[in-house]
Amino acid sequence: MIRVTLLALLLATAAQAEPVRIKDLVEVDGVRGNDLVGYGLVVGLNGTGDGLRNAPFTEEIMANLLERLGANVAGEEFRPRNVAAVFVTATLPPFARAGSRIDVTVSAIGDSSSLQGGTLVMTPLNGADGEIYAVAQGGLIAGGISVEGEAARVVQGVPTAGTIPGGARVEREVDFDFSRLATLRLALRSPDFTTAARIEAGINAEFGRGIATMQDAGTVAIDLGAARMQSPAHVIGRIEGLVIDAESRARVVVDQRSGTIVMGEDVRISPVAVAQGGLTLRVTETPMVSQPNPFAQGETMLVPRTEAAIEQVPGTGLAQLPGGTNLSDVVAGLNALGVAPHDLIDILKSIHAAGALHAELVVN
Repeated sequence: MIRVTLLALLLATAAQAEPVRIKDLVEVDGVRGNDLVGYGLVVGLNGTGDGLRNAPFTEEIMANLLERLGANVAGEEFRPRNVAAVFVTATLPPFARAGSRIDVTVSAIGDSSSLQGGTLVMTPLNGADGEIYAVAQGGLIAGGISVEGEAARVVQGVPTAGTIPGGARVEREVDFDFSRLATLRLALRSPDFTTAARIEAGINAEFGRGIATMQDAGTVAIDLGAARMQSPAHVIGRIEGLVIDAESRARVVVDQRSGTIVMGEDVRISPVAVAQGGLTLRVTETPMVSQPNPFAQGETMLVPRTEAAIEQVPGTGLAQLPGGTNLSDVVAGLNALGVAPHDLIDILKSIHAAGALHAELVVN
C-alpha cells in the first residue's frame, strides 16, 4: 500500500485556454546553455575535510596544486583535515561573454563531513569538448549544517554540497553567430498541434502572411528574409511578446512519494462505478517463557505464540459516475465514499486501467 503523507489537489479554475506569451512556450533553436565541469579543492574547513587515507586523490590534487605554486612536497607526509576534493559544475548560458560571471555548484567527492565555511581554490571548468570556458573560485555557501560530539551527531540539510553565486568568471565564449541565421526555428516545450498553429497565426498576423510555418507539433519555422527586419534579434524581440491562447493535453499527475495529485479541468471520465473497501491483517506476537518445576531436570525455553486475524473493512458504498463527468464530479463522488488520501491514487490508476479516464496519467 502506498504511504501518503500529503495530498494536494490543485484544480484549474477555467476550462478555456489561458493567454500566454510565446516566450514562455518555446525555445529558440540554437540558443541553449552548455554544461561545464571541473574538480578542485575546498580549503579552510574546520577539521571536516577528507581523510587522506580514505581519499588518496585529495592528496594528489593538493600536491599538484602546491607544485604549481612553487612548493615541492614530493615524498612528504601531510595529513591536513581542512581540505576536501570537490566536483564543480556550472551552466554556461547562451550569449555569455568573456568576463561575465556565472553561478557554480560544489559537491564533495571524498569522505568530507561538511564544506561549511570552506573556500574553493581556483578551478578550471571544462566543456564537453575539453576546452576551458570558465574559472571558479570563492567562498562556499553550504546547503546544510553538521554538528557532532563524542556519542551523537546531528545533520540538517546537505552540508557536503553548496553553491558560490557568481563564483566563476567566463574566459572563453561559445562560437555562435546568431546574426547570420537565415531561418529561425521555435521549439515548443510541450509539443501540441493546436498551440503550434496559433503561434504560426500570431506571428503571421504580426509580420505578414508567409513569415511563419508550422512544421510539426513541436516546431515553427520563421523565414527571416521575408520578415525584412534588421537582425534575427529584432525578430525574436517582437515575437516573444506576442500573446496566444495555449492548449495542453488533459493530464493527471500523481506523485506517490508525497501523495500530491494534480488534475486539470479538461479531465473527463466515462461511465464507471467505484467501490472502495479493504482487508486489515493483524499479527500479534506474545511469546511465553516455559521453565521446569523446582528440582526437576530441564531448561528454561522461550515458546513463541502468534495470534493472526483478518478483518474485513466494509466499503462505504458504491459511487456511480455518469458519462462526461468532470473533475468536480469525480472529487465529489470519491469524497462520498469516504476515500482516504492513500486510496485515491490507487482508484485513479484503476479507472485509467479500465479505460474510463480520458487523460494522460503521469505517475512519479
